[in-house]
Amino acid sequence: MGGRTLLVTGGTGGLGSATARLCASRGAQVVIADLDADAGTALAKDIRADGGEAAFVRTDVTDEAQVKAMVAFAVDTFGGLHGAFNNAGIDNGHKTILEADLAHWQQNLAVNLTGVFLCLKYEIEHMIATGTSGAIVNTSSTAGAVGCANAVAYISAKHGVVGLTRSTAVDYSAKGIRVNAVLPGAVNTPMLEGALEDKAFAEMVARSHPIGRVGQAPEVAETVAWLLSDAAAFVTGACVSVDGGFTTQ
Repeated sequence: MGGRTLLVTGGTGGLGSATARLCASRGAQVVIADLDADAGTALAKDIRADGGEAAFVRTDVTDEAQVKAMVAFAVDTFGGLHGAFNNAGIDNGHKTILEADLAHWQQNLAVNLTGVFLCLKYEIEHMIATGTSGAIVNTSSTAGAVGCANAVAYISAKHGVVGLTRSTAVDYSAKGIRVNAVLPGAVNTPMLEGALEDKAFAEMVARSHPIGRVGQAPEVAETVAWLLSDAAAFVTGACVSVDGGFTTQ
């Protein structure tokens, strides 16, 4: 990954930070984008202290102007943009369609789906304008492959990311731009770790994965890094499950 600039949204979260650290350790210049400026600045500092190259830009992925500015920041800071991990996402509560109001629905789709749309739009725009053969990975979820109870907005958004990934891959593969997605199962990240403190819940989640445990963020990061690398040069439009076998059942 030496000499490549990679953008990671949701960069201070479990999957984002693990991917940023891993890619930086392999020579990439990493731009960390997140709403949490303190955490983002600290992560970039840590990566630089470990000998990597990293910078932070505060970004709300639901704001088109900020997304456009995020891409410009990456280009201005490191001279280009060669890849991206569109990972920013939220889980704003578990509700059925009768329980969910419009605000709940719109917030979930704004971050988890429209945010990915906006990132793809401006990342690809830059890559085409500069003739860059780029690689992009979007975060969906096992929720993008199956139905789950009490999560109508989240399930819908994550299914949308799968469709967005496949459609965009078809549109731009001939331009040398690969677009793939990862579908993580239950992973021990800040989004889930509080719930996993409940021993009964943690055991239930582990049992739901044939491998018998929850995942760890570095395990997903390895898959993302592979998809961003030339080792995956013939892979586009793929939605790769990293889920301990959850979706095979």
